[in-house]
Amino acid sequence: MGCVIWTGEELLDIQTFYLNATQRLLYIKMSPDFSSGGEKRDRTGKILGWSIGATVTLLLTVILFCFWKRRQKQAKADAATPIVSQVGLICEMVLPTKKRNLSGEDQIEELELPLMEFEAVVTATDQFSDSNKVGKGGFGVVYKGRLVDGKEIAVKRLSEMSTQGTNEFMTEVRLVAKLQHINLVKLLGCCVYNGEKILIYEYLENGSLDCHLFDKTRSCLLNWQTRFDIINGIARGLLYLHQDSRFRIIHRDLKASNVLLDKDMTPKISDFGMARIFGRDETEANTRKVVGT
Repeated sequence: MGCVIWTGEELLDIQTFYLNATQRLLYIKMSPDFSSGGEKRDRTGKILGWSIGATVTLLLTVILFCFWKRRQKQAKADAATPIVSQVGLICEMVLPTKKRNLSGEDQIEELELPLMEFEAVVTATDQFSDSNKVGKGGFGVVYKGRLVDGKEIAVKRLSEMSTQGTNEFMTEVRLVAKLQHINLVKLLGCCVYNGEKILIYEYLENGSLDCHLFDKTRSCLLNWQTRFDIINGIARGLLYLHQDSRFRIIHRDLKASNVLLDKDMTPKISDFGMARIFGRDETEANTRKVVGT
């Protein structure tokens, strides 16, 4: 048995062994101070590994989040595609188209139906506040609005829950935009934004005819001459739709609530969501379901 001691950083033999010392077993006891360097290296390696792993995980998370957001935007765009694809006619009426005249200069055609910005509609209706709500139907809510120039408008916001909302929007834009008659409500513009489908009409001060007919106070104000003038106006509007307009149009939902009155009590037919175009040579047609009034 013997004891051999090394000190310092280098292992220097300070004791001489006998020749047969190589046949002996050697037990080594390391000082804690001597082994701390290896532990520090191991700890540094672990910290470095954790840092690299966290960085890679963070990068993958960011990439996956960006990919998910992109898919969400694509899904919204795909959802809006059916509306846009059906509106070859809307694009012709709403979006400005360029034409080149004989002099070679580009000109912008005057829009028949302006496309209004969604922010402008929100501002005009005071964030679609209930205080500006003037009517409600099966396809959405109608709000009173005021543009920046002071002009009053009626904003029809089609409900997203309605299965017929898109069809109504398409029909009204297709028909009313090009119909001009004193006894038809005037469509001023439309707005399509992120699932929202909005129609902007002229605002009629006296509301709908049913509010006058079925209200005891207001009905007293409708003398026979006023009633006769309203009936005449509705008849003239229907005659225009059936015979004098460029399209033969059957309203299919004519009722007191769909007749609006301006400040002079002039009647104007509104709500063409269920209307149908007939050919000039058509006298009848079949529908797949019962609709309208």
